[in-house]
Amino acid sequence: MARVAVVTGGTRGIGAAISKALKASGYKVAATYAGNDDAAQKFKTETGINVYKWDVSSFDACAAGIKQVEADLGPVEVLINNAGITKDATLHRMKPEQWTAVINTNLGSLFNMCRNVIEGMRERKFGRIVNISSINGQKGQLGQCNYSAAKAGEIGFTKALAQESARAGITVNAIAPGYINTEMVQAVPKDVLEKNILPLIPIGRLGEPDEIARCVVFLASDDAGLITGSTLSANGGQYFA
Repeated sequence: MARVAVVTGGTRGIGAAISKALKASGYKVAATYAGNDDAAQKFKTETGINVYKWDVSSFDACAAGIKQVEADLGPVEVLINNAGITKDATLHRMKPEQWTAVINTNLGSLFNMCRNVIEGMRERKFGRIVNISSINGQKGQLGQCNYSAAKAGEIGFTKALAQESARAGITVNAIAPGYINTEMVQAVPKDVLEKNILPLIPIGRLGEPDEIARCVVFLASDDAGLITGSTLSANGGQYFA
């Protein structure tokens, strides 16, 4: 019987690639999104993947969303925490709401989502949780104290939950992508990309969403049962952690 996988932020960018790769690997996939109804419906039409709209920064919304997914598809056995936002500013200019929004969405969502699936995973003695962190959670980034803090927090969360869950047959891992060829990166001016970003990447190119998706598919598989509490750096050699 096909396992059920939930991918937060799963209808665009890296999340969309993950959702499609998991479906191609035989999973029943639920892709969540926050607000872009047109993009979500287009994604559903093109892929046949079920989409669900809720705010991952809200515990109650996550509880209701997981309940609906499990009613529709079955128990959640794989969770990919991919949803995230940016609200960049240097700290001396950052507003409290910029800090809070990023921390609550990018880091708070891990508690909100994991807490609502972990008991079921423990009862069934199986689970796969993959948290999508970032190179900037490993090395920091100017103008991203909020984002870097949240993404570094994801790695700490991953290590702690991995220790708690190992005896229950649940693995918990993180992936830290570098610069990936998504809409967000494509919006960077070409001269900035070519002069300031690509020279920092030893392989000389951006990563592709499908490359991150393949990492997720492996970590979600039975073959990855020995790997837990790890952070997989997928950044083309830009940063070694």
